[in-house]
Amino acid sequence: MNDIKCPYCGKLIHIDEVLRHNLEQTILKEAADKQKEEIEKIKLEAHQSFQKQLEEEKAKALKESEKEKNLLEQQLKKEKLEKEKFEEKIKLQAEKEASEKYRLERLAWEKTKADMEKQIEDVKRTAKLGSQQLQGEVLELDLEDKLREAFIKFGDEFLPIPKGVEGADIWHKVKLQGKEIGSILYETKRTKAWSPQWLSKLKDDAAKVSSSEAIIISQTLPENVASFDRIDGIWVTNYENAINIARYIRFLITTVAKIRSSASQSNEDWTKIRDYMLSDSFKHRMQTHFDAVKNLRDMLETEKRTSTLRWTRQQKQIDKLDSNLVNFYAELKDIVSNLPELEEIEIPLIEEGESDDQESLL
Repeated sequence: MNDIKCPYCGKLIHIDEVLRHNLEQTILKEAADKQKEEIEKIKLEAHQSFQKQLEEEKAKALKESEKEKNLLEQQLKKEKLEKEKFEEKIKLQAEKEASEKYRLERLAWEKTKADMEKQIEDVKRTAKLGSQQLQGEVLELDLEDKLREAFIKFGDEFLPIPKGVEGADIWHKVKLQGKEIGSILYETKRTKAWSPQWLSKLKDDAAKVSSSEAIIISQTLPENVASFDRIDGIWVTNYENAINIARYIRFLITTVAKIRSSASQSNEDWTKIRDYMLSDSFKHRMQTHFDAVKNLRDMLETEKRTSTLRWTRQQKQIDKLDSNLVNFYAELKDIVSNLPELEEIEIPLIEEGESDDQESLL
């Protein structure tokens, strides 16, 4: 009664052993379950502790990282500020150097500009003086050519200006029947203003060569002088009347020479004639003659211009009529292809079949 059969092996086991065994199993199971629970609890606590420690370490690392980040940002900000200050300093230094360089370069440029302007002015002044001198020489040569053309047929001579006579330009020896009877000293001026000093200077030059008369031929005449006058013993005129005045003075010199050589004329007669030819009355008569010649010349030029304009208008009308005739004949030619050619039309008409380019030219 105290034994039981094992359902697995069929052996008889004492109940006490069974109970003890069951009890041991129960205890072992309970102990194992408790141990397992404790292990799980320990594992959970360990995991929680690890997670807590991990979170703490993570938080600590994050805190340290944030701190380092802040330090780094502050360092970067400080470096950025220092960089900006350095760049600003460099910029200011560069601007200062550039400003100083620009100032020096501008000063150098202004000096160069001033030097160039001065050189340009010098060149202009030299060119102007050279141009004026050249123009004066051209006028002098032109006047001498005209004088030669007017008086060479009488046997007159034109000699180089002697040394010591600096102002005069042309020395005209007047001859009568091959004999020298006097001379005329010419000085040409091409300036914008009249100078009274020219009179005394040319008078001194005339005295040096014992010239009978002296003439200043100037582009600009003194006030109250229209075309010519005699001032302080010097004849003054412009280029337009230069040859006429030269003819008049030559006539005066030859007339005086003839009177002197004539036995029938006394010195008193010679003086009266000379005084008359140098008087205002004779000068006005000569002025009237010059004015009349000028008026006739102006009338002739006006008539020439008018005739030229009239001829031009008439030529245009003729050309227009010729053009109309050609166009009219061309239109008829298009209608009647076998229309006979007209000899009066000088422009050849375009035949059928010719290129369009030629038609466009017509």
